[in-house]
Amino acid sequence: MTSGEILAELTPEEKASLCSGLDFWNLKSVTRLGLSSIMVTDGPHGLRKQAGRSDHLGIGDSVPATCFPAASAMACSFDRDLLGEVGGAIAEECLAERVSVILGPGANIKRSPLCGRNFEYFSEDPFLTGEMAAALIKGIQQKGVGTSLKHYAANNQETRRMTSDSVVDERALREIYLAGFERAVKKSGPWTVMCSYNRLNGTYACENKRLLSGILRDEWGFKGLVMTDWGAMDNRVDAVKASLDLEMPGGSGYNDMKILKALKSGVLSEEELDAVVLRIVELILASQKTLERHKGASSDMEAHHALARKAAVKSAVLLKNEGMLPLAAGKSVAVIGAFAKVPRYQGAGSSKINPTRLEGAFDALRAAGFWAEYEPGYEAGAGVDTATGADMAALIEKAASLAAKKDAALVFAGLPDEYESEGFDRSSLDMPESHNKLIEAVAAANPNTAVVLHLGAPVLLPWADKVKGILLMYLGGQASGAAAADLLSGAANPEGRLAESWPLSLEDTPPYRWYPGKGKTAEYRESIFVGYRHYDAAAKDTAWPFGYGLSYTSFEYSRLKLEGTSFKKGGVLRAGVTVKNTGNREGAETVQFYVAAKSSAILRAPRELKEFVKVSLKPGESTTVNVTLDERSFAYYNAPHACWALEGGTYTVLACSGSAGTRLEADIEVEGDGLEKALAPLREKAADYFSQGKGEFGVSGAAFEALLGRPLPPAERKPGDPFTVNDTLQDIKDTETGRQLAENFRAVAAQAGNDPGLRLMMEKMVMEMPLRSISMLSPDLTPEKVEAIIGSINTGNTGNAGNAG
Repeated sequence: MTSGEILAELTPEEKASLCSGLDFWNLKSVTRLGLSSIMVTDGPHGLRKQAGRSDHLGIGDSVPATCFPAASAMACSFDRDLLGEVGGAIAEECLAERVSVILGPGANIKRSPLCGRNFEYFSEDPFLTGEMAAALIKGIQQKGVGTSLKHYAANNQETRRMTSDSVVDERALREIYLAGFERAVKKSGPWTVMCSYNRLNGTYACENKRLLSGILRDEWGFKGLVMTDWGAMDNRVDAVKASLDLEMPGGSGYNDMKILKALKSGVLSEEELDAVVLRIVELILASQKTLERHKGASSDMEAHHALARKAAVKSAVLLKNEGMLPLAAGKSVAVIGAFAKVPRYQGAGSSKINPTRLEGAFDALRAAGFWAEYEPGYEAGAGVDTATGADMAALIEKAASLAAKKDAALVFAGLPDEYESEGFDRSSLDMPESHNKLIEAVAAANPNTAVVLHLGAPVLLPWADKVKGILLMYLGGQASGAAAADLLSGAANPEGRLAESWPLSLEDTPPYRWYPGKGKTAEYRESIFVGYRHYDAAAKDTAWPFGYGLSYTSFEYSRLKLEGTSFKKGGVLRAGVTVKNTGNREGAETVQFYVAAKSSAILRAPRELKEFVKVSLKPGESTTVNVTLDERSFAYYNAPHACWALEGGTYTVLACSGSAGTRLEADIEVEGDGLEKALAPLREKAADYFSQGKGEFGVSGAAFEALLGRPLPPAERKPGDPFTVNDTLQDIKDTETGRQLAENFRAVAAQAGNDPGLRLMMEKMVMEMPLRSISMLSPDLTPEKVEAIIGSINTGNTGNAGNAG
């Protein structure tokens, strides 16, 4: 039967039932019509499928799977083919486990380096984000497994992520926060998109008709299914009207009944419901065909481990090298730091993979022939520096003593799980004190010291000028230790480039004054000036700029040519540049093309990435790199006219080795449409944006309101307001019932799973969950019971809060 024929045979009850999951990971079936239950499961840098029967939290032990580098690492590869290859391997493992849709990739922008989940996201730049996401999606879906592009949209913090209102001006929304999703949707056609938890400009993403229907479907042409993030549903009927198809997880049937009731009363039309159900049926049918074709499928885990090692090598970024790397053969080496034996190779939270194997750098270096000795230097897992001062000093002293006896010292350090995770944001950019003190001591004992960093986001490196080399692995997956050894030994040449800026201080970051917001809102006052766009506009130095990365060889750029001298609406511009390897080793260079308006009457970043190409060259070899720039390469979003527009004038096309590494440039005249005149009043009303300085980025409420085009929403809850299902345990904790509930749920969170990182995530998250979602933690606490509890709090009747166990 076709999807249309099945739809015609479904009863209203079956239609409503299909709109939510069967349990945590499975969709419902209608066996009489040939619809079987299919499984979706976590990603995005590998398969996280729960072993056996799922628990009510969805965080139990998972089956072994290849843990590839996290998005924060793989984005640094600037390698579309590599992302596609990794995607294909992930799909093979999904097929072997009978998984139909893997939940990823994440395309949220790295607004602030403090976001605890940044390791799951690609970049601060929307073009790079969109290209990397599209490549991974294509690689997975080419093998018949679906993806879920997430978290749509403006979900850029973990603090109050389930209730916060992201207040974003239209231009920043379109140019920064939606552009990566748009590119991925248009280029790769993901089977599904996952909406985020948060409100966007006042409306929850799950029921935001403009976001889900107007932009995603009508403007971008998305044909697939939209599902909620787990527990993100607010008003189920409004969500159907907004074209939100599938609510996850399922189990209670509470919202299914709301759909039926709305259908019978006429609040919801049959056509609205049918549109949603049809997409669910189509997903199930497509998945069934794939699973039928791949019965008995298996995957080559050894080959996938080798691919994970290759991906980690290609993604690593050499930040500093004063001639120390690669290590000379035959030298004695002190290998220091617990991460050298057991690397931090992935982030904490729902993306945590159970790896098929794990390789450490110490063993890999010894296998490569180095005379290496090891000292831990700090306590493994002591991310919060739980060691006493005396214990810490003793570990550091032993490490420094070993370093002094060797030709070279390698310190493996970074951020433990306790410092960054899904569920909470960091409060600073500092590494653990034990790691910093260790590096300082080892560098003082041995001038030939290099540091290998395992972490998911930028940190401050107060010792950077005291070491001779810094190799950034990010969270490089299960083979990251062996990959680090390949790079340190010279078996491989570093080729990664930073996908985000590394600031000199937290105060330098664009949203410093407003992140993560307070109370009910998160104000995106920095607008379009995210990452390098701000650092360039304010002429601020960074520790390392976007697009930066060193190699063991060198490259020369020449003969930048543009085909034509002018550009007009609807046109294309072809550009080419010659790149030559001028060193004595084979290496890869990422040629980055930026576009800059020479002068502008509107707010614009000084330059923006518009294309990139990665090329591998042998010593002395040269090649011509060609790209095509289109209208969007020169356009900005004009909010008053609700369209992409062209400002006329002279633009510069820059061929760069990084956002701050211009090699060659050429000018082009662009014919404009004159629509920028509508933005002229902002020169006066939003003057703060036109005068960014090297200090903290300050924007008044009035200037932000001018950009928004409306008054700012209240940031704080009004005293005396009645509580609702969208309030949190934090909001009600001062009531007698709220205090009891909070106590109970903290106890539940503390017992969640065997993984300390997951427990910490749950402990941090529980107080910020909306009351409508707490039934995920306690299935016995039904939505009806939650509403009754809220009613009792509002009326002052403080009865029993229920059993949260």
